[in-house]
Amino acid sequence: MAVGAVLWGLAACGAGPAPTGGSDAAAAAQAVVTLTPGDGATDVPARGGVQVTVRDGRLTQVTLRSDDGSAVLGTLAADGASWRPDGKLAPETRYTLDAVATDARGAQAAKHAVFTTFVPTHTFVGFYTPEDGSTVGVGMEVSLRFSRAVDAAERAAVERAVQVTAVPAVPVVGHWFGGGRLDFRPEHFWSPGTKVTLRLALRGVEGAPGVYGTQDRTVHFTVARSQISTADATADRMTVVRDGRTLRTLPISAGMPGHDTYAGIMVITEQDRVTRMNSRTVGLGSEYDIPAVPHAMRLTDSGTFVHGVFWRPASVFGSQNTSHGCIGLHDVRGGTSTTTPAGWFFAHSIPGDVVVVTRSAGGPVAPDNGLNGWNMPWSAWVAGSALR
Repeated sequence: MAVGAVLWGLAACGAGPAPTGGSDAAAAAQAVVTLTPGDGATDVPARGGVQVTVRDGRLTQVTLRSDDGSAVLGTLAADGASWRPDGKLAPETRYTLDAVATDARGAQAAKHAVFTTFVPTHTFVGFYTPEDGSTVGVGMEVSLRFSRAVDAAERAAVERAVQVTAVPAVPVVGHWFGGGRLDFRPEHFWSPGTKVTLRLALRGVEGAPGVYGTQDRTVHFTVARSQISTADATADRMTVVRDGRTLRTLPISAGMPGHDTYAGIMVITEQDRVTRMNSRTVGLGSEYDIPAVPHAMRLTDSGTFVHGVFWRPASVFGSQNTSHGCIGLHDVRGGTSTTTPAGWFFAHSIPGDVVVVTRSAGGPVAPDNGLNGWNMPWSAWVAGSALR
């Protein structure tokens, strides 16, 4: 039996309303109510720290509320002698507990307590992509990577505390890639001009036993335009289309045999005018170490980029696949040119723009290798939500 009625007319000292017969009858009530924890208690645990009991009577009303007015439902024992909350309490929160019991003669006894819960020792946060205030392309997923893995039993509560909404409205669903990562996307690419809001209400949400979230924050970003570039790894050409209009077709050099470029939909997640690329970081031994690769745009976590190449002759591009899996564009040193193919593409790209690789002998890119969940069928994506 759930008890959640609000107690009306209780004085701060805990005296209940007098039953028929006046205050002498109230004073003679046989019921003795005990609240655990007592008034003024601190550091109360989330589970097992709250109980209401009565001797020589039966509980008739119990109310447990947090300072913001939220009620905590509980269950009354069949004999009416005890009550416990059904769920967990939030950490670092002030609660008010009120109880009324009636004895065999109908006389009432009441008790009142205010207490605070514990301050968590172990916490977690979600590192989110994209950043607040970002302007992105239509392929941008919302991605949370947690500082501590979320237990399977707690994923629904964590996912419920994260909301992604869009204007104009479109259904957005979360998908778990293990306990460390939760991504959100709509069924199809965002529409240009969409305003997206990420609401993180993780403060006090338990992600693993004794590990609680700390974030209470709102993030906004805007989807600017639709830019989808299709890289044909057999024809060695990449066609850049923005909002339905072809901007340019660029000669490329994709992955050589044995290092074929991943096939499928990939999303630009970061841009660096100059970066170092070392084959050891991607498990390829000492095959290359290039200290100043220009115009690098990341497509996968595992190290696939669209980037400039100045160390091969211009004749390679459009005719040979020579890379270790990246999409190479002709470039010069320095990362400052905007007229080379790589410099032009860099200047005309933003995070969230889409690159689709076709006719490649490489295997399909994994949905969690970068922000590439678009390669997963919608039904499989939805099945990965803890709320479905």
